[in-house]
Amino acid sequence: MDRIRISGGRRLKGEIAISGAKNAALPLMAAALLTDETLTLVNAPNLSDVAFMGDLLRGLGVGATYSRANGDGGRWDLRAADLKSTTADYDVVRKMRASFLVLGPLLARAGHAKVSLPGGCAIGARPVDLHLKAFEAMGASIELSDGYAIASANRGLKGARIEFPFVSVGATENTLMAASLASGQTVIENAAREPEIGDLGRCLIAMGARIAGLGTSYITVDGVDRLHGARHAVLPDRIETGTFAIAAAIAGGEIELTGTHCDLIESVIPLLARADTTVKPTNRGMTVYRNGSRPIAADVETAPFPGFPTDLQAQFMALMTTADGTSRIRETIFENRFMHVPELLRMGADIHVQGDTATVNGVERLKGAPVMATDLRASVSLVLAGLAAEGETIVSRVYHLDRGFERLEEKLSAVGADIERLKA
Repeated sequence: MDRIRISGGRRLKGEIAISGAKNAALPLMAAALLTDETLTLVNAPNLSDVAFMGDLLRGLGVGATYSRANGDGGRWDLRAADLKSTTADYDVVRKMRASFLVLGPLLARAGHAKVSLPGGCAIGARPVDLHLKAFEAMGASIELSDGYAIASANRGLKGARIEFPFVSVGATENTLMAASLASGQTVIENAAREPEIGDLGRCLIAMGARIAGLGTSYITVDGVDRLHGARHAVLPDRIETGTFAIAAAIAGGEIELTGTHCDLIESVIPLLARADTTVKPTNRGMTVYRNGSRPIAADVETAPFPGFPTDLQAQFMALMTTADGTSRIRETIFENRFMHVPELLRMGADIHVQGDTATVNGVERLKGAPVMATDLRASVSLVLAGLAAEGETIVSRVYHLDRGFERLEEKLSAVGADIERLKA
């Protein structure tokens, strides 16, 4: 397996282009199942998770081609003219839990679907019961058998009032897509408000859907008989934006992040300011600047959007390991999302975990060490720690990184980091 080597202590200077958001691209690709016309997605990231979704759609009979041309970045042309299958097998779905997002579109378009219950990275329980209960409320029959969700709605889905007991991004997305072709009005209460949901909604509207309330916790969908093709640009990746902003904070220096905007990391910017890092908007994105010996400690608690993202918790913890003072980081979303802590300890960090809270006593300098990635965001936190560490850090199991960060080592190297991929 590939590894990444980092020699720390280099300040960063230059610019980094932010890719399209993986967490937006995946549901957008699933939305192609809702029409027999072509859905074209531009600014799509070139990531293993996105490639897996393409493979899954091809298995269902979707014409799915990926290209890079005409200044569009990555481009997917997706056409589900004739579905040859409505079954998403375990061998594909186990690689990525977002594959479960094909269930709603298949059910709405074909009236039946059989989708494996998902796998994904081991950061805690993420059940799909909210998805299934929403479909049942819309008139579907659901059976769980041999690790599969088998759904049918032979007379079509019906609009319904659906109130989620807690915020779920995936359940909101799956319900939003299914409701677009349901008869009557669907009301989604306590809907997730993440920007990726707004991006999916805007794409569906471009395809002919009737949706109101995007960006709020109360979304209404008036179902239509059919959707048509469209062209849609995937929004910038807010997690990549936040990750590279934290990279500038932990290594020091000044970088410009292009193709993104400050609104996407609105909850992160005040915390970076407390850590003595300046973020300013530019006409191309934002600049991130820190000049000083050490960042300053700041407390953080993860929360659903618009709160601090759980997907940036590990990266912020890496920053706090070298901060002046003590910080407390509370993880409220996933119960197993401190798996990066033992690896940071190997690098000389001083971290104590009790329940859902990690207390980080900043040290003057981390030490390079061989470390192992345990999940997507944990793996990039170790790369960031390596930027600030004395000596050499080797990060193994970086296939996790390839799921969510496009050309990470190339982008960091271009702004002055001493980093390279070691091929297996």
